[in-house]
Amino acid sequence: MDDNVVGRAVSRRSLLTAGAVGLAAPTAVAAGIAPAARPASAATGATRTIAIYAEALPGGRYGYGLAPGQATVPGPVLEMWEGDTLEITLVNRTDQRLSIHPHGVDYRTDSDGSPLNASFNAPGETRTYVWRSHEMVAAEGRRFMPGSAGYWHYHDHAMGTDHGTAGLAKGLYGALIVRRRGDILPEKQFTVVFNDMMINNLMAPDTPMFEANLGQRVEWIAIGHGGTFHTFHLHAHRWADNRTGMLEGPADPSQVIDNKDLNPGSSFGFQVLAGDGVGPGVWMYHCHVQFHSDGGMAGLFLVRNADGSMPPGAEEAIHRFHGHAQHHDEGVQG
Repeated sequence: MDDNVVGRAVSRRSLLTAGAVGLAAPTAVAAGIAPAARPASAATGATRTIAIYAEALPGGRYGYGLAPGQATVPGPVLEMWEGDTLEITLVNRTDQRLSIHPHGVDYRTDSDGSPLNASFNAPGETRTYVWRSHEMVAAEGRRFMPGSAGYWHYHDHAMGTDHGTAGLAKGLYGALIVRRRGDILPEKQFTVVFNDMMINNLMAPDTPMFEANLGQRVEWIAIGHGGTFHTFHLHAHRWADNRTGMLEGPADPSQVIDNKDLNPGSSFGFQVLAGDGVGPGVWMYHCHVQFHSDGGMAGLFLVRNADGSMPPGAEEAIHRFHGHAQHHDEGVQG
């Protein structure tokens, strides 16, 4: 099943490596739904083990999945809290050399995921990678050394070249979130990867249409790959340019934005309330480099009514997007 079909709720499996007793944290969450909004908490030092399966997909693509036959592009959202450890058993079900390499967390050379350190899976091989995280600690001079919390990502670092160029081009990537205790959890999560001139290795009109009901807390994770520079823009919604996308108080100096650079290897995330202040409707997300969006780097964010019904004009806007996207190479008219 294609997870990115327009007109269908986008499916994303989210693994939350929780250590707190009584915290309902499913190992896999489908249909883009994350745990309900509430403060996060976890016991420092929890270790979770998961298996990830790398598989070939139709159209020459490759993906990661949490079970055999469930690989997607992007792969599952992996989550942990600061202080926790994630042990990943990567099962290579392909005939290619590949690996899994994280950003933002701690790991030893044997979990680097790069051929430099002989850290990869040969075709058909199973290998375990260990990712650790840590909390912020006090340093001299009233300063603090940062912890691991942030919106990060993971990807192949071995297919095609020693830098995993072929694996990245073909879809071997996904989102990695490290939470700080006390962070608010979203109700839905959407992963958007700008990879050269594609979004999640697709072009309009086949790019994902993400859906939420009015007022739902939605988390966006934006990731850049490939060799092209981009900017990410979300219509009608805005966020604070900091770790979470939310202001921490009236004196928080973080700039409030609705457009941010998204370049190869970079990532950021934020939370918004769907349709807050603007109401339900069909809102666009896209690269704001004009010839990139004209070339198909655009998708839709459908904010339904609070009861889940379609707002007036939404169906027409979706059809209009299809018609416009199918003629993107004609250039700007009028």
